[in-house]
Amino acid sequence: MNSEYFERIDAMNYTLAHDDGVISSDLNLADVVLVGVSRTSKTPTSIYLANRGIKTANIPFVSGIPLPKQLAMIKKPLIVGLVATPERIIQIRKNRLMALNAKDDSNYVDRRIVSEEIVQAKKFFEKNNWPVIDVTRKSIEETAAEIMLLYRARKLHDN
Repeated sequence: MNSEYFERIDAMNYTLAHDDGVISSDLNLADVVLVGVSRTSKTPTSIYLANRGIKTANIPFVSGIPLPKQLAMIKKPLIVGLVATPERIIQIRKNRLMALNAKDDSNYVDRRIVSEEIVQAKKFFEKNNWPVIDVTRKSIEETAAEIMLLYRARKLHDN
């Protein structure tokens, strides 16, 4: 067991505690913050990054629900927006509903509403000058690799 091992454990603990916007009071302790609409693989990507020693928080972008105020004030973490095509989001959401034996929540899978949600998210990410990754055709590993490149570039720039 070396320092890298303990950094990974620390990153995993932080990431699990900061899943889905549960804790937002200490976002400045994160290395990366992922923001995205439902079903853009925020949680599995966060876990993957944590396993690489990167403290990652993830926050859902839900139309009509404000993001945590702390998000606008943090300086240290790299904030990345995650998006996908409406078709992909709807497909994943329908599969999720079926897996949960949940009734069809029409707003959750309504094409017009999902499309608007994605447009709002993209506009918000652009307004805040956050990098955006379209995860439509990407595996979690590919998305994480792109985030790690952005993170390393940011670290080099800051040093």
